[in-house]
Amino acid sequence: AARSGAGAQPDRRRAGEHAAAYNPHMRPRPVIHAARAVETSRFLHVEQVDLEFSNGERRRYERLKGSGLGAVIIVPMLDHDTVLLVREYGVGVDRYELGLPKGRLDRDETVEQGADRELKEEIGYGARHLKILTTLSLSPAYMTSMTHVVLAQELYPERLQGDEPEELEVVPWKLAELHTLLGHEEVSEGRSIAALFIAREFLAGRYRP
Repeated sequence: AARSGAGAQPDRRRAGEHAAAYNPHMRPRPVIHAARAVETSRFLHVEQVDLEFSNGERRRYERLKGSGLGAVIIVPMLDHDTVLLVREYGVGVDRYELGLPKGRLDRDETVEQGADRELKEEIGYGARHLKILTTLSLSPAYMTSMTHVVLAQELYPERLQGDEPEELEVVPWKLAELHTLLGHEEVSEGRSIAALFIAREFLAGRYRP
């Protein structure tokens, strides 16, 4: 993958121009040619769990088990008040979603290493400073997967080849304007919303992990 010099600075002027030109309808959704039920998956498996509660009640629950490696969601700060979002297609809801860079951890990879790799693959930046803020559950009632929230600061341009089927659109957003993001038609991913507010509270000194 092509790499920029480590001493280069993020191009904030270009990011501002990108934000001004942002049009959520500029790219059509992918075409779904087929959908089918499957019994096994590359990264999710259904598990039945026999439980007995403290009152003696017994139940059988089902849960989705992930790969066990976990995932990361990154809050990349271009400057003290500008976060970089990505617009990415989500097949679960069959539409584009505006949210944070994220991905599964590779084997033998630390949380910080995975976060830095995902940044380089999805938005073309590395980070000199990475801090784990917390861990979120996607859906504790039926999923075992956990996602680490990582704050990324002191960004520098560097891109790695990822596995995305198309280039992701990078959209700068002001932390001071998170309330306007909540009303956006393409924003519904709970982890992104939670991570953004957690990061904002941490940067304001109101939250300490």
